[in-house]
Amino acid sequence: MDDGLRVTDRLVVPDAELRERFSRSSGPGGQGVNTTDSRVELSFDLAGSPSVPESLRARALDRLAGRLVDGVLTVTASEHRAQLANREAARERLVALLREAVAPPPKPRRPTRPSRAAKERRLADKKRQSQRKRDRRVDGD
Repeated sequence: MDDGLRVTDRLVVPDAELRERFSRSSGPGGQGVNTTDSRVELSFDLAGSPSVPESLRARALDRLAGRLVDGVLTVTASEHRAQLANREAARERLVALLREAVAPPPKPRRPTRPSRAAKERRLADKKRQSQRKRDRRVDGD
């Protein structure tokens, strides 16, 4: 855990802007489940962060609107028994979420038309299928 989380070449989130909270995990674990705070909540104030460029911030806020609470993105991890492993998992999830949120939008699809051969194949398949169903019929003569 060095100087921050590298999301992209343009975006590095400093450790000082991350808040970690620890609590007890749910689920099985025997006697140790009541004593260890291994669940990790990692929070990042996306709306108020000075390290996020304005263009990336607008895109990320738009894409993560359903996950944000007052501009703060929170990720939890509790699948590991060790707190350190959960901290790493939470950081990886946060990086993946932010990377997906700040990615440039995909190029718009250029509409194409089916080729003549594709149309002919489709019609031939339709004729074959209708003939197959016609052959199955029992005529009421």
